[in-house]
Amino acid sequence: MCGIVGLFLKDKKLEPQLGAMLSTMLGTMCERGPDSAGFAIYGDAHKGKTKITVQSATPSADFANLTSLIKSETGAAAEIAVKSTHAVLTVPSDKADAVCEAIRAKHPSIRIMGVGENIEIYKEVGYPTDVAKQFDLVHMTGSHAIGHTRMATESAVTTLGAHPFSTGPDQCLVHNGSLSNHNSVRRLLKRDGMTFETENDTEVAAAYLTWRMKQGLNLGDALNKSLDDLDGFFNFVVGTKNGFGVIRDPIACKPAVMAETDEYVAFGSEYRALVNLPGIDKARVWEPEPATVYFWER
Repeated sequence: MCGIVGLFLKDKKLEPQLGAMLSTMLGTMCERGPDSAGFAIYGDAHKGKTKITVQSATPSADFANLTSLIKSETGAAAEIAVKSTHAVLTVPSDKADAVCEAIRAKHPSIRIMGVGENIEIYKEVGYPTDVAKQFDLVHMTGSHAIGHTRMATESAVTTLGAHPFSTGPDQCLVHNGSLSNHNSVRRLLKRDGMTFETENDTEVAAAYLTWRMKQGLNLGDALNKSLDDLDGFFNFVVGTKNGFGVIRDPIACKPAVMAETDEYVAFGSEYRALVNLPGIDKARVWEPEPATVYFWER
């Protein structure tokens, strides 16, 4: 049992409130997943720049000279913004791959959480409201976001095992449920060049969608394909640079509810995650249909 929340803003006027709205939603899902929590925020992009979110168990030591390391190894000038155990590096987009390679080679104690023009990912072991406070979620801004509270069933309670999982640029996924064929799908994806950092079945789902989108599919089509190739019980909420998608498996035994107004689209594992959203009393509220893709894009 885990808790999922997601929010896609249609009205730009709400963007300064995104973090505060998501923080309240995440807080309602604590008992569904008290082990760890995380969230992805899609904020403003800067032309020619890429953001790399990194994490360390010893941030004061690991982050102190990180920009100097990046400069010496890649020639790239990096800016760094530290938030607790995480930091967001902003680097020239044409140097992003080289920076990631340098971090992995020279600083294996630093983990890369996500890469993209817009995305920032924060996740840690701990009670969800504490994790939200740790990273000051309430003051974050952006166009859309997804969050997750985890009750571990398939793998260990670790920072890397927390959701969201990101396996492609500006892509991430959160999941409630379990996949029965994740080992066979992992082997297939590895043969095609995908890499994995955990044994978590959710990382396989995220990598599967990245793999499909690399083949030229958009998020909606990739989610449709997942119905044929992924077995198990699942709700997926997915973020891309411009989009927000939701899908349930054909059995649809995991709880899910959505709401839509002229200002936003919201997802929650339970309705209580949505009750404090503005205008919820006038929203169209529904339970997502089984084996049906819901997808919004800017």
